[in-house]
Amino acid sequence: MLTRDEAWEQLCRWTTTPSLRRHARAVELVMRRAAHEYGTAAEEDLWGIAGMLHDADYEQWPEDHPRRIVAWLRERDEEAIAYAISAHYTKWQVPHVSALDRALLACDELTGFVMAACLVRPDGVTTLAASSVRKKLKDKAFAAKVDRGEIAAGAELLGADLANHIAFVIEALVPHAEELGIGPRGRP
Repeated sequence: MLTRDEAWEQLCRWTTTPSLRRHARAVELVMRRAAHEYGTAAEEDLWGIAGMLHDADYEQWPEDHPRRIVAWLRERDEEAIAYAISAHYTKWQVPHVSALDRALLACDELTGFVMAACLVRPDGVTTLAASSVRKKLKDKAFAAKVDRGEIAAGAELLGADLANHIAFVIEALVPHAEELGIGPRGRP
């Protein structure tokens, strides 16, 4: 199996922007926690690597995303991760067959949206509530590029209530607030 270190090296080869690396790390962390919630603890590394690599080719080849990372994974016989990443790119209309496939779709956009919500709050993620995120989801101007339909579809695919899933993502991010840059900011 592909190791976390090998996956991180590949991500860093193709992704140089700190914000995209932070997103990859955040989705990795949420997916590791999701393995325990929606899969099994034994799958934690697999799910984390899928979360980390899901957008690895986006920065260099946005028009070709996710073909390159999927091909790279298939060359290494990492079919489960390659398939989940293919399914997360909803334009390809790849069916979400496994819990991994469903969780990656459910966690990717929502994690990015939650992180955006943290950045406009003085306390960051530490006091963020699911209700605040739901309110922000209704504001189409806030994080306008985030596909709200994909967020709703992901929670539905998991069989999770959206408010509960938002709370799940927040809880997964809280212990890593400093690393991800979503913790409290200093006050004057």
